[in-house]
Amino acid sequence: MRRRDFITLVGGAAAAWPFAARAQQPERTRRLGILMAIAENDPEGQQRVAAFVQGLRELGWIEGGNIHIDYRWAGADVGRIRSAAAELIDLKPDAIVAQTALTVAPLQRMTTSIPIVFLNIVDPVNSGFVASLARPGGNITGFTPAEMSMRGKLLEVLKEVAPAVSRVGVLYNPAQAPQLGQWHAVETAAPALGVQVSAAGAANADEITHGIEAFANEPGGGMIVLSNPVNDTNRGLIIALMARRLMPAIYAYPHYVREGGLVSYGVDPIVQFRQAATYVDRILKGAKPADLPVQQPTKFDLTVNLKTAKALGLTIPPSLVARADAVIE
Repeated sequence: MRRRDFITLVGGAAAAWPFAARAQQPERTRRLGILMAIAENDPEGQQRVAAFVQGLRELGWIEGGNIHIDYRWAGADVGRIRSAAAELIDLKPDAIVAQTALTVAPLQRMTTSIPIVFLNIVDPVNSGFVASLARPGGNITGFTPAEMSMRGKLLEVLKEVAPAVSRVGVLYNPAQAPQLGQWHAVETAAPALGVQVSAAGAANADEITHGIEAFANEPGGGMIVLSNPVNDTNRGLIIALMARRLMPAIYAYPHYVREGGLVSYGVDPIVQFRQAATYVDRILKGAKPADLPVQQPTKFDLTVNLKTAKALGLTIPPSLVARADAVIE
């Protein structure tokens, strides 16, 4: 090889080195925040997050590898939720996953640029989080557990399980706008079922106890327990009070029934948390929340606890047991 050929060869190789080095650089680790309106030691919350992380893993996002996850568990404490939201925003993550309207509201006030994927919000449009379900339009999108009218179905199922019920209280959190809409959906469905309904707003354990005890003082009572961070945090108390007062209740999520409640009708949040990983994956790959439609469930689970029914002196109709997705005996 002639000397000038050798120099040309070496020079060409040297010029290629920077390109090769850049090509071999590993992709930067992405950062994700998760804000949960549930206590860290709550098994249900852990299962939801585990399902989400598993969903990410199946899409190639490995925690501790190409993605770092910052968790914040704030329970139903509004002050803690605000502080946790601010902490996550300060970390400048590539996206944030947020559970319930209580967590999304402060995040929305703090950022218009960081993508947010929500879960467990029934009415994100009227809550002001998205412009529409089909075209969210901002930095927020996510998964809703039901359309508003579905909450009227809870009353229908409760009457089927406990036909003698003539008065129904709706246990909800007045601090959350979507909860008011759900209460009105139940109120709208009541006349056709011949049931008198009344609202029982509760923002803490004492108010839950007072609301249930006051309602149980008259015969023919039953309860609809809407899902929210306050009720979820105090679900053991709620289930115990219903058992003590021999009062039938229906819940929006199946974990209440797995823990001793009578009946539930609604989506399983664990399933939606797993699905949420697909939206985070798309956002991390460049998709904008404004272009990702809010996802609504296509299946609602009916879960019945026959042991609780027996304790309450109820006989569940065989037709309802036959169509139940899960029966606890």
